[in-house]
Amino acid sequence: MPLSGIRVLELGQLIAGPFAGQLLGQFGAEVIKVEPPKIGDPLRVWRELDVDGTSPWFRSIARNKKSVAIDLRKPEGRQLVKKLAIKSDVILENFKPGTLEKWSLGPADLHPHNPSLIFTRVSGYGQTGPWSQRPGYASVCEAESGFRYINGYPDAQTGRLSGAPVRPNISLGDSVAGLHAAFGTVLALLSRQRQVANGSSQVTGKTVDVSIVESMLNLMEGIIPEYDRKGKIRGPSGSSVTGIVPTNAYPCRADSLTQTTPEYIVIGGNGDTIYNRFMAAIDRPDLIGPDYKHNQHRVARQEEIELAISAWTSQRTADEVIDAMNKAGVPVGRVVTVKEVVENEQVLSRGAVKDVPVKDWKVKMQGTFPVLEGVNSQPTWAGPDLGYHTDQVLSEDLNLTEEEINQLRKDAIIG
Repeated sequence: MPLSGIRVLELGQLIAGPFAGQLLGQFGAEVIKVEPPKIGDPLRVWRELDVDGTSPWFRSIARNKKSVAIDLRKPEGRQLVKKLAIKSDVILENFKPGTLEKWSLGPADLHPHNPSLIFTRVSGYGQTGPWSQRPGYASVCEAESGFRYINGYPDAQTGRLSGAPVRPNISLGDSVAGLHAAFGTVLALLSRQRQVANGSSQVTGKTVDVSIVESMLNLMEGIIPEYDRKGKIRGPSGSSVTGIVPTNAYPCRADSLTQTTPEYIVIGGNGDTIYNRFMAAIDRPDLIGPDYKHNQHRVARQEEIELAISAWTSQRTADEVIDAMNKAGVPVGRVVTVKEVVENEQVLSRGAVKDVPVKDWKVKMQGTFPVLEGVNSQPTWAGPDLGYHTDQVLSEDLNLTEEEINQLRKDAIIG
């Protein structure tokens, strides 16, 4: 595995930090997740709960991790974590900036004992700047990044956001920040490896500073340069996307008498040659030619093109539309629920959803992507029960005796 031999000490909770830990653990890193005794990571009881009272989501995001229950509020608990950090390659955390320093677990405290230790730090606004001390959940950071403004429906007169922005029904900012944290951690590991290869006398671990706002900014494509050079403030565009035509969600005819709402399919016909095939497939040769040749021409005629497509799709079932588009070589997809996803032949063929044992049942979860040649993406185990590995880690990694561990548990330092 690419990250075999790398030890990550995960001190974060909920989504952003733990998602980064999930990615690193799936590719071979040993991830030791430190959780507060008795209650654990709050995500353990978020949303739907399984028969044992634990969230299936937690079983997924904590896959391949070792759960160690240590009370960081107590000096003795922080001392245990410090000893683990000295033997680790990476500390992964998503507390408010300054929290590790308050606990004497920051870079200045640990680098004298482990100079090569990498700190991957996820927060709302970053470790520096006038907003660094603000609490920053993903929802708020999505708004402050400009992302929420471009999601929703435009005002007919101004083109600006009409009403409340539409939120994707996931914590997108957290997951995007987690991706950046995992990527940054790997870059820091490569930098450290290069220092060793170059014979550096002092190998120093870097700090990876991940801001949720900045992670979302990385998704914003040309919005900032377009504003800078043209003064253009991009607004929302409903189910289409500004400046690319045609790509949209189109209504289809109901395929049964009991279906009362239209089914939608998404068609991406915005490539120049794809567009010509698209128009031929819907019998609209009048929309092919010099006036429609390139994307900029079609943007100027978006309403005309979209009305023609919707008129065609609305007279056909989704299956009929998909069949016609596939024959024409036009990208098309049905808007589906999770039920259709886990039953999809392509998803099943690729093994993109995994069955992972949990006690005497199994839970389905997404695989970890990308697919890397020669790397098995099957999770070794699902997220463990709280403190499942506490004794193992303390005895094997810190050489504590059974008596010492029992005393720590009696003193409520560990769970």
